[in-house]
Amino acid sequence: MTMFDTTAPAAPVVPTRGRLRPLGLDEVRITGGFWGDRQAVNGAATLAHIESRLESEGWLPNFDLAAAGTLPSGRRGREFADSEIYKYLEALAWEIGRTDADGDSDLEQRFRRVVDRVAAAQEPDGYLNTMFGREGQDERWTALQWGHELYCLGHLFQAAVARVRTRPDADDGLVSVARRAADLVCREFGPGGRDAICGHAEVEVGLAELGRALGEQRYIDQAALFVERHGRGSLGEIEWGRSYFQDDVSVREAEALRGHSVRANYLSSAAADVAAELSDEALLASLRSQWDRTVERRTYVTGGQGSHHQDEAFGDDWELPPDRAYSETCAGIGSIMFSWRLLLATGEARYADLIERTLFNVVATSPGSDGRSFFYANTLHQRTPGTPADPDATSPRASSSLRAPWFEVSCCPPNVARTFASLAAYVATADDDGVQLHQYAPSSVRTVLPDGRIVALEVSTNYPVDGDVQVTIVEDAEFTLTLRVPSWADGAAVRVHSGDEIPESPAPVGTVEVAREFRAGDVVTLHLPIVARATSPHPMVDAVRGSVAIERGPEVLALESIDLGGDIGDAVVAGEPVEQNGHVVLPVRHRATGETVDAPLIAYHDWARRGPSTMRVWIPTV
Repeated sequence: MTMFDTTAPAAPVVPTRGRLRPLGLDEVRITGGFWGDRQAVNGAATLAHIESRLESEGWLPNFDLAAAGTLPSGRRGREFADSEIYKYLEALAWEIGRTDADGDSDLEQRFRRVVDRVAAAQEPDGYLNTMFGREGQDERWTALQWGHELYCLGHLFQAAVARVRTRPDADDGLVSVARRAADLVCREFGPGGRDAICGHAEVEVGLAELGRALGEQRYIDQAALFVERHGRGSLGEIEWGRSYFQDDVSVREAEALRGHSVRANYLSSAAADVAAELSDEALLASLRSQWDRTVERRTYVTGGQGSHHQDEAFGDDWELPPDRAYSETCAGIGSIMFSWRLLLATGEARYADLIERTLFNVVATSPGSDGRSFFYANTLHQRTPGTPADPDATSPRASSSLRAPWFEVSCCPPNVARTFASLAAYVATADDDGVQLHQYAPSSVRTVLPDGRIVALEVSTNYPVDGDVQVTIVEDAEFTLTLRVPSWADGAAVRVHSGDEIPESPAPVGTVEVAREFRAGDVVTLHLPIVARATSPHPMVDAVRGSVAIERGPEVLALESIDLGGDIGDAVVAGEPVEQNGHVVLPVRHRATGETVDAPLIAYHDWARRGPSTMRVWIPTV
């Protein structure tokens, strides 16, 4: 693995060693297109919506009650409600880093006001939680199985990382709050302290990144200690088994991700951080093997993970029922976190492939067009039309059949917000030889290689509407430009337009490298053949045997009742998908009448945006 300069980019994940170095918001900017639009809505609408609901639900005022010494009277929300304030702060920090170079925006003032309220609630020894530790509440650290104390602190640490990476000179107090809390965790749970773990992994990934950001090795060591403690059964047996907490077998011995899907992805992300920082190749190899099996056998065609509603968990191998898909939005975000770390460690394009699939078909699916409503779970088959959610109500978790403005367990909205705000950090990386593009969006890239060479690029594309990606060189430089060729893009090609026209050449699935002495104005064009294609399921997946899913580029498509004009449960595939007037059309036959019609398909991430409907991704062929 390559050792990196300790000057960290403005990115959520910055390993000190690995195959690739991440580029941050200070080096990459998304300038438009599919993801630029979503970032704009996130910044203009979603963040304000989240803060409004954190206030009205009482979750933010809980900190005021703590500071006033009046808790537990008046406290509202679940035991993990504090974490949503921290995820919101993280999202704000990334958004400020993305849009406010001078730090004088309304966002900055909102950020500081929330930090002041959080800081006022912190105990002198660094403890910070509104649910535990005061007269009339359970004592600290006495409910680790379900209490989420350490989980909440993990999100606090990630918020502090976002702040120190985007505004390192800001004097707002958040980093100091996080440092005091992390010091307390190390005292309480370090060697010679409490030999225990949290029931929901998150403190591990937060500590690891905070240690990197602040140069505190002991935080990384504490993260490693927590990771290694998993698998000993210390949390006790529950109805769904110890695998729910990933406390049945050690991280090193596990064969696939299992149990609660968010917990599993967060823990795996932390283990990947630990493997990178401690150069633990054996741990990294185990995580890669687990990822392989999980993606092959426990991941939906959308990239979604988790097929159990009752425990929000992975099922067994090949247990992927579309109509019972839980596919929690937060699990998709956790999957991206895990895959990104493996990509940085290895440089292998398949990890970026899953990130792309999950971004387009889980994360982009959750928020409504206005950025003020969300899917918590992401089914692949809606059998009955949904019921519009009351815009002023709080919905039960995952039971909303259409996007809802807020949930009793509302982890997904702020998780989506922090992901969109930091999305530019997942676009590109660098190594000693050049720059690698992993996700395609209109964007600008400018970074300095270790030997001082400046690489500056402008990316223009209408992806995923079409598959042409043009990379224009902004400054003269000799380097290697590496472009990802997705696994579905057979027949891709690359061409260099310079002083002399260079013939087009095939671009094999995986990556294609263009190494040359570039001149400003040179253009590298990657052509990805984006056409509708029918995908057959693995024969071991009983629930969708005899069906096909239609995909186009990175997008999974869906059949929605609004476009069929009848019951989608009566429809079977009657021909190949074709593209007509900018739409993908699928011939389908009604079983009852024998009538065949051409049914328009929509991108799965757009389903239910036109009102209540039935929908399916996997469509029967017989």
